Formats: sequence, structure tokens, C-alpha cells
Amino acid sequence: MDTVLQPRIFDTAEAPAADRLALWLEVIAETPALMRVRTEHADNFLARAEFLDLGPMQLIRHRYPSLDGIRTRKLINRSDADYYVLALTLNGTGITDQDGQRGVCPPGDFTFFDCARPQEISHHADDGRAAASVVALIPYDALPLPHRRLAPLFAGRMSGSEGVGALLADYLIRITGHPEQYHAVDAERLGTVGLDLVATLLGRHLVSEEAVPTEVRRRALLAQVQAYVRQHLADATLDPHTIADAHHISVRSLHRLFEAEETTVAAYIRDERLARCRRDLADPALGGRSIQLIAGRWGFRDKAHFSRAFRAAQAETPQAYRARHLEQARNVNSAASEVNSPRTH
Repeated sequence: MDTVLQPRIFDTAEAPAADRLALWLEVIAETPALMRVRTEHADNFLARAEFLDLGPMQLIRHRYPSLDGIRTRKLINRSDADYYVLALTLNGTGITDQDGQRGVCPPGDFTFFDCARPQEISHHADDGRAAASVVALIPYDALPLPHRRLAPLFAGRMSGSEGVGALLADYLIRITGHPEQYHAVDAERLGTVGLDLVATLLGRHLVSEEAVPTEVRRRALLAQVQAYVRQHLADATLDPHTIADAHHISVRSLHRLFEAEETTVAAYIRDERLARCRRDLADPALGGRSIQLIAGRWGFRDKAHFSRAFRAAQAETPQAYRARHLEQARNVNSAASEVNSPRTH
């Protein structure tokens, strides 16, 4: 049976208050971002880190009290430093200083830095909540960009609310927030998607985007297009022209983009719509909703067309699919009730 992605979780709440900061520092010392930390919460450092390995790239979703950190040349020599870090601020304000440059990042923005260079950081939250971020640790050789070209971006601020930045932010938040929605066998592919988005984001901020390999740009554009399609499935007028216009490319270029994936734009839209319909039809909470209403919710305006498309994909009618899955759900719930019913003595 296929397993889901399982993050490794470290939570200082499981330790006595007096030991929490020391345990946190031990965890940080095992990463390429080893640094000396100062905090006003040393007596009760409530922090949590969730580590997710996606091929060569590692994602860490952090939550911690406000802190300041410094990474010196001495600490660099004690760690595996051939890494880049891309950090997305989720809560609080993150500030990074490196090579005379400074990035001030409110929630929703990125900063990027080199673990092999000294740096200073601070991350403070003023609303009573913990500071929070998602960090991507990326080995030098996993990023298809010339190392010497990236120096102007260190400690810079990049938007995570528009264009590729928004797509990357959504990717990081979704995959670290709900890893159980992904299969463990897909970790390598998910890492490739993430690296393509990172490379494209950085390339957009370089003087010339030509530094980004053509195939990386293609895959990143494909990811953008696919995300756009998923967000607009309910729009029955969604078609190649609409999608191409939204991404400022020709319809012909859009079709070529999908040819490399051995599918078509229309087939991708149809398959994504059918996936949403299958999910809703199998949901007991939506058992009272008509099949036509579910189909219409996901862009199928014609009932007969939906039935034909569904039967071609599933080898059964929508009615039979729903009945089978709802019956399975009833059987599972019935068995669970028997197991958990109070015994009489």
C-alpha cells in the first residue's frame, strides 16, 4: 500500500521548560544553518520544526519565539555550508543581513542567502503569536544557476504574492501544511517541481533570465499553468485561449507545453475536473447533492457530456460510482461503531 509523505517533527513542548532552548539549538546545529541564537524566551523556548525531505531539497516548517541569530565564519567551518536557503515568512517580520545587503520580509515574502557566508538574522512577531516560516535548504549543485551570478540576490527581498513567487509560496505552504495529501513515492518529483520554481523565481530577479536553463523555465511555466487551471475549474468557459492569454503566451506555445507531458490542454482540464467530481461523489457529506449540481460545480455544463466523460474514464456511471463509494463508507462506519460501542456486563 502506498504511503504518504511523513515529516520528521521536533517539538520542544515535549521537554521541560528549562531544557527547551538547548534542545532547539541541538536541532539547528544539525542543519547547514548553524548559528548562535539570542532570545528573550530562553527560559521557556516553545518551538516546533517539521522536516520534509524532497529529493535533494529539504523543507522545514518552523514555529518559534522571537529571536536573533548570527552565523560567523567559525560556525560556517563547523557545518556543511554548501547550501542555499530560501525562507518564506509566514508570521512576524524576518530580517536578513549578508554581504552588506539587508532584506526585511513581512509575511508572504521571501529572502535568499548563502550558508557559506557570514550573516545575521532576526525574526520577531509582535502580535503575541510565535514567529513562523518555511525554509528550503538547497544544495549548491541542485540549483541550475551559476553560483557567481546569485550574489546580488543574497539577503534580498522577493515577493511571494504575485507571479512565480505566489506559486512557490503556495507550493511551500501546501506541501508542508498537508504532507499527508502526497505520496511518499512522489517526493523526488515534488522536489524537482520545487527546485524549478525556486530557479525561476531567482532567475526573474537576475539581470538576465537566460541564466535559467530552458527546460527549467518550461517546467516552471507548466506548473504555473496547471495551478491556474486548478484554480479556475469551476469556470465553464475555461479553454486554451483563456489560459494562454492569462500567461501572455500564444495558444500554440501552450499546446507545445503540454505535448512534452504527453497530454493535451483539454485533456488536463477534463482530468482535473473529473478528479474533483470523483472526490465529491465519494463524499458522504455531499450525498444529498445531485450529480448534475456536482458536475456543474466543476465546469461540466452538459449532463450527457459529463456522463460520457466520466464513464470513459471510470468504466462506470457517476451514479454507480457514487453508490459504490457511499456503501463502502457506510460499511466502514458501521464496523467502527461496533468496535467502539460500549460493552455491557
